Amino acid sequence: MNRPKDARNSKLQFLTSAVNLQGCPADKLPEVAIIGRSNAGKSSLINGIANSKIALVSGTPGKTRLLNFYQAERYRLVDMPGYGFAARSGHEQHSWRQMIETYLAARANLVGLLIVMDIRRDWSRDEGDLLKWLAPRELPAAVVATKADKLARSPALARVREIKKQSGVETVMMSSALKKEGFSELEEFVYLQWVKPAREKRT
Repeated sequence: MNRPKDARNSKLQFLTSAVNLQGCPADKLPEVAIIGRSNAGKSSLINGIANSKIALVSGTPGKTRLLNFYQAERYRLVDMPGYGFAARSGHEQHSWRQMIETYLAARANLVGLLIVMDIRRDWSRDEGDLLKWLAPRELPAAVVATKADKLARSPALARVREIKKQSGVETVMMSSALKKEGFSELEEFVYLQWVKPAREKRT
């Protein structure tokens, strides 16, 4: 699959972190948010897209506590704190949820949402509630089924079909950090389907 030249992310790099909208970059560059459970492989996904270890991959779930912005030439990826990890204080979990919900509801730059999940997991109430909560904003979403190398090709494709059925999300893509697969296709999809139309709309 050939990617458009201006969609390449060879220059993707960490930009900044924020705890609220006031701390987010002030420009209007399109942003794509990445959200998922704490052990879903979000950092590995970012590193795979960048083809470089720019995001910390931790063995301890729940390390991401901020909105982390990664800058490409024509858009940004925003790594969000993982959900489904309860070993933090109730106050801290509330603060994280407020930060995430405020960003998703009010960030004008946001053009799409990547929901990251282990390909071996079933779609859960957490993901379903997230889509329902986002419905009023009509924000496009896609699922990235990570760790595809854990399954043979045929079972992996069957899992993709099952996730599509469970979620109702039209676009479900596979990726493997170990085999370095799926990142070019994901990058092309994000750019052509979400970023490019948003940029053209604003010019």
